[in-house]
Amino acid sequence: MGEILFLAHRIPYPPDRGDKIRAYHLLRHLAKGHRVHLVAFADDADDMQRKGGLAPYTASREIFWRSPPNAVTGMRAVLQRRPVSLAAFADREMRQAVNAVLDSRPIDTIFLFSSQMAQYLPPAPRQRVIMDFVDMDSAKFAAYAEGGRWPMAWVHRREAALLQAHEHQVACAADASLFVSEAEAALFRARTGAPRVHAIENGIDTTFYDPARRFPGVAGEGPLVVFTGQMDYRPNIDAVTWFADAVFPRIRLSHPTARFAIVGRAPTSAVQALAQRPGILVTGTVPDVRDWLAAAALVVAPLQLARGIQNKVLEGMAMARPVVASPAAAEGIDHAGTLRVADGPGPFGDAVLSLLAEPEIAAALGRAARARVVARYSWDARLAPLDALLAGSA
Repeated sequence: MGEILFLAHRIPYPPDRGDKIRAYHLLRHLAKGHRVHLVAFADDADDMQRKGGLAPYTASREIFWRSPPNAVTGMRAVLQRRPVSLAAFADREMRQAVNAVLDSRPIDTIFLFSSQMAQYLPPAPRQRVIMDFVDMDSAKFAAYAEGGRWPMAWVHRREAALLQAHEHQVACAADASLFVSEAEAALFRARTGAPRVHAIENGIDTTFYDPARRFPGVAGEGPLVVFTGQMDYRPNIDAVTWFADAVFPRIRLSHPTARFAIVGRAPTSAVQALAQRPGILVTGTVPDVRDWLAAAALVVAPLQLARGIQNKVLEGMAMARPVVASPAAAEGIDHAGTLRVADGPGPFGDAVLSLLAEPEIAAALGRAARARVVARYSWDARLAPLDALLAGSA
């Protein structure tokens, strides 16, 4: 049984947001055949107390608090000519902990979750290095720059260029670089020319997300349209704002009692302000997102900017909900016609209204969606290719 050092930019427990869900299931998979030593950051005070939840899958755990980046972080990054994304994760105690594990344990693989953690690699690692980029962060910042105004457009262009150079350097040094979808892997190959790039897709726990279970009802009358996600994350903020501005007023004209529930923790003030509009609910943190998914007439994922596979889409499909997604949100998911994909306010509104008007068709679409994820997206199946990479045979 080999030993793995798993470095993560955020503690993968509890698995209650996209990056933590992927990291949690990777950790569980790796623990089946290896002793795993976890060193990670936490940016939620509650998470600092939760590392015991990973005890079944880890031989040791070191979690370090990371404060949000500030102006000093940005200035340091500028002076050092580094991406702000890396400077925000630079920490002396973290480096000492990583070195201590490498010095004291027979680590044969270093598994890096997110490119920010690559700065903790030793100069010439003797261990196998697997870099899970998840998605291409530099492409995200490049997209921000395209739609932004000065000075933020300049900031984002700078971040995109520096991050892409960093990503290329890390990928060339790694034994394998992972992305969450083949589309994202292909984009990375095209932009960097890096070798040994692989797609390891996300899965979904269809036993946990099972519509056959009993869930408490959600109070309120009228058809419920649900969006789920971390609500201080810019693509999610932009998505719900776009839907609230461009689509939901039309839904309310046809269905005056329709409700749009924005379900997810840490809503920004801009998101909270949407709750002042008729029919819009902003929940903040909820005990169980499945309660809202089970109550939904349909799930929407109107992301205008998305990277990789969207867990929110898989979760809606697994709960047998009809899903209407933008092309960006659907990209990378092998949905085979089991969700509706619509681009632009008119087509997106048409898709939502047609499903609300035809509940039998909506229910059939939801059943087909669940069948699709059960057949295609179990975590065991999605992570199986990782075993060959760990063995060096792929």
